Amino acid sequence: MKTKSKTIEFQQECQSCNGTGLYIGMAERDGSSVVCHHCKGTGEVTFKHSYNEFTGRKKPEKEIKIVVETNPGIAIGNGHGCKLENFGGLSFDDWDKGKPFPPGSEMRKYTCPAWWYQSANYKLKPNWAECGFGVFSACKHFGSKELCWERWDTENNNP
Repeated sequence: MKTKSKTIEFQQECQSCNGTGLYIGMAERDGSSVVCHHCKGTGEVTFKHSYNEFTGRKKPEKEIKIVVETNPGIAIGNGHGCKLENFGGLSFDDWDKGKPFPPGSEMRKYTCPAWWYQSANYKLKPNWAECGFGVFSACKHFGSKELCWERWDTENNNP
């Protein structure tokens, strides 16, 4: 099915000057103002947004082998002693079928539960007193993060 392009366009009150045409910022004092540079003094701006109508999720242009729930800032791929399967996730086929990310699909080899769930699902991020502050990999427990994952699994009823 061919994608249909659409455009929404309308006039709206300028948000920078609240429709006055005049801008008063930090430098404008004692009753002074400048002509608003967004609306050029008219008080209104044209909102225009073009988009493609959604007709269904498209297939990726490149071959995808795994899908990872989130990326906490780590390069994902083969090389430098790393293998794609070390990064967790699930197969593209399972993801495409709508299967959920199972326990253990986190990037456990490279992250701790606090680091992972800060990005993946903040509600599940542990708030343990012994967690280090600042850079996760600098935490004194990071070298034994598998113990943190065991604790996280126990506390979250993951087999």
